Amino acid sequence: MTALTSNSAGQSVPAGHRLSEADYQTNFSDIHTPLDARSAIVEADRCYYCYGAPCQTACPTDIDVPSFIRMISEKNEVGAAGKILSENIMGGTCARACPVETLCEDACVRNTEDDRPIQIGLLQRFATDRASELGAKFFTRKAATGYSVAVVGAGPAGLSCAHRLATLGHDVVIYEAQEKSGGLNEYGLAAYKMAGDYAQKEVENILSIGGISIKHGIKVGKDVSVAELQTNHDAVFMGVGLGTSKDIQLDGEDASGVLNAVDYIHQLRQAKDLGQLPVGQDVVVIGGGMTAIDIAIQIKRLGAANVTMAYRRGKEHMNASIEEQEFALNEGVHIAHWAKPVSLQIEQGTITGVEFKKANVEGNETYITPTDMLFKAIGQSLTPINMGTTEFVKTSGKYDVDNELRTSQLGIWAGGDCVAGSDDLAVSAVQDGKLAALSIDKTLTQSQA
Repeated sequence: MTALTSNSAGQSVPAGHRLSEADYQTNFSDIHTPLDARSAIVEADRCYYCYGAPCQTACPTDIDVPSFIRMISEKNEVGAAGKILSENIMGGTCARACPVETLCEDACVRNTEDDRPIQIGLLQRFATDRASELGAKFFTRKAATGYSVAVVGAGPAGLSCAHRLATLGHDVVIYEAQEKSGGLNEYGLAAYKMAGDYAQKEVENILSIGGISIKHGIKVGKDVSVAELQTNHDAVFMGVGLGTSKDIQLDGEDASGVLNAVDYIHQLRQAKDLGQLPVGQDVVVIGGGMTAIDIAIQIKRLGAANVTMAYRRGKEHMNASIEEQEFALNEGVHIAHWAKPVSLQIEQGTITGVEFKKANVEGNETYITPTDMLFKAIGQSLTPINMGTTEFVKTSGKYDVDNELRTSQLGIWAGGDCVAGSDDLAVSAVQDGKLAALSIDKTLTQSQA
């Protein structure tokens, strides 16, 4: 029987199966080998520098990909970084965690059966890392406008919005519920994608522009109302992300060993000793997106013997890319398709198995997968916020916004995962924050005129 320990919620969960410290360092080191200067130039020289490049069109932040790659080929990596960061202030994180295989690299004209796409993500990382090492600065603030903007959430959308507003001369106060800034980049991405405390280094770089202050540990709607933000500031941007994990709607979800994947990844990213994390022997992950992939791989690297990722539809329907699915398989994760969970097997308050129905066949044929740890990774929803004013208009539980990211509430903008129609990508959240900042600036400066 698996030994149990208590988690922060007081539940009994499987005790950590200790690996050596060297194993942990290896398992959670950087997943990608960065390009050196020579290999970066060789890779950059493969680019055709297309006119009307499809890779640029595919980039949510509209980075001029051919231009920055040409700069690398000319040994001007700092200039290349400036080109990247002018459109995407979090270009370093996106180079590490963006699903380039479904965006820019998928659109690359060299992406054929007989060739391979330019390694745009690695080239972007090479340029931004090099500029950071050299301490290069690309932004200065315009003259102070006298306007103050409240930004709710210090994640990709909020930080992007704050930085662009600061460059335009506005003062920004960010209200962040967590102890650290970064949002998904700090708390939600797989540790092997964001090694070396990179998220905090990027935050420091963003704040170096000046004019941005962050109030940590402040929950809007609880510690301060939205109405108060509207009173104390000239505009408000909501970049709150999605804070509530969805349930699988089965009896027994409160049993010991049943955990939310997002909460566990949060715990993992902040852990000082990975050996103290609870790790099951037989782990089941419910879901088919990137969070499901991330938790499945990480729990395997923490020492789980068997990890099964169960998805209710087929391989081609999964939100996780084919490349990420193959990565999970190579890590030893078993992916069960057409597996619909119908009940949880609970003994003495602890999860022991999951009953699945084969969703692609007629009838009621079921099977049970034994487990001592179950992760729910079927998505998140917007955490309700006590407005103190008229409620936002929403679609599917998310804020409705127009093409300038304005909500139904006058003077309040929103962007990132919390808005209707979002694709839940950090790179898209960065773009939302940038565009919202430009709209806010236009509104404020026009009112002044």
